[in-house]
Amino acid sequence: MNNEIDTLATALYVKTDDLLKAAPDMAPWRPAVGFVPRLTDAELVTLSVMQALLGFTSEARWLRHARKHLGHLFRYLPQQSGYNRRLRDAADLISHVIRALAVDTTLWTDDVWVIDSTPVECGRSKETVRRSDLAGWADYGYCASHSRYFWGLRLHLVATLGGLPIGFALAGAKADERETLIGIFEADPHLVADRPTQTLIADKNYFGAGFETRIAQAGLHLLRPARKGEPERPGAQLFKPLRQIVESINQTLKGQLDLERHGGRTIAGVAVRVLQRLLALTAAIWHNDKIGSSTHRSLTAYDH
Repeated sequence: MNNEIDTLATALYVKTDDLLKAAPDMAPWRPAVGFVPRLTDAELVTLSVMQALLGFTSEARWLRHARKHLGHLFRYLPQQSGYNRRLRDAADLISHVIRALAVDTTLWTDDVWVIDSTPVECGRSKETVRRSDLAGWADYGYCASHSRYFWGLRLHLVATLGGLPIGFALAGAKADERETLIGIFEADPHLVADRPTQTLIADKNYFGAGFETRIAQAGLHLLRPARKGEPERPGAQLFKPLRQIVESINQTLKGQLDLERHGGRTIAGVAVRVLQRLLALTAAIWHNDKIGSSTHRSLTAYDH
């Protein structure tokens, strides 16, 4: 274990603990009378981020590793079933921490956002599809970027050019990308209300007069490549290099944070594991920003 991830974990723990002291209602609900958890909510959040950054997709293997190597950071570690239950119950808290860390960076005020969706595969066999608790939410879809079909969900992500998550949604593989994006902004109206000149860069699937009117009414300036038969649109020279940025952000989530190896088998299980990886990415960017790192989205210092 290196000093860099220890430093990030300590900073994240302090930040989360301060958030919970200032707003205790963020913590998962628990009865007023009962056992006090030996692993605090701030420690749970920190532990989950370290798991994602260090590449442990198995919770059982992660806890065995943590017991052997992280005793200096965590005085108590639960069993796998307890950790899994606590993590699922902490989904709302993780969402709050993602936003709190994002706001506390210099990237939060960037005036350009990129939007894209990426597959979150949830199963491969017909038997899995037939018996899965995700049936009805997960669906068959096609990933044009990698020319493959998949069964699962899509993560829709609004991010800065530096990769900082601004807004996100997890939807079925066939969900309309445009309606999902509108839903992200409607669920958090203050996100765009305070940014009347924000530029949103998307791919050619974010099209349609009605959609573009709604985006303009929200105060956003949409840039996208022209579709077949359309005249050239403004900003065409930007799309190719910026497309590489979008793919790079997705690759960070998939290649380094194992987004598609989440292991979730229920709606709550998949949702919190996706949130866990978004929090890990946000925490790394937040910490890199605080220490003045030249590359905000680099996870190399924390993955070993």
